[in-house]
Amino acid sequence: MARDLMSDEEWAFFERFILAVRAPNGRKATNHRLVLDGIFWISRTGAPWRDLPEEFGKWSSVYQQFRRWTLAGLWEDIMDALNHSGAVPDALQMIDSTVIRAHHQAAGAKGGLRGRVSAVLVVVSRPRSTSASTQQACP
Repeated sequence: MARDLMSDEEWAFFERFILAVRAPNGRKATNHRLVLDGIFWISRTGAPWRDLPEEFGKWSSVYQQFRRWTLAGLWEDIMDALNHSGAVPDALQMIDSTVIRAHHQAAGAKGGLRGRVSAVLVVVSRPRSTSASTQQACP
């Protein structure tokens, strides 16, 4: 079995949220604890879904359950409950790339690309040899 699976205490927290989200077709529930462990394994490792170890079940089934829970808003409910429970310290914060912004000076120089293209054209169009008039002036 994979390392770092959920403890019984952690499962007790998540179980009430998962049981609140019922399957619309009335099928018998799968082993949700194992499915949740598989989802956490994917998020912890960053591996593609197809690389999910077989001990968590078929990767496609775990992914389908993840999608169902996502569409049902399960993850938002869990995050709200974690925020209100005080289980996570206030000092622990996450950084999302949507909130990281570059300073306005990182956008580049004024005038943009036009000034740089003009400077390049001046350098490229310089004469590469001495002209005939320069040769006549020299003795």
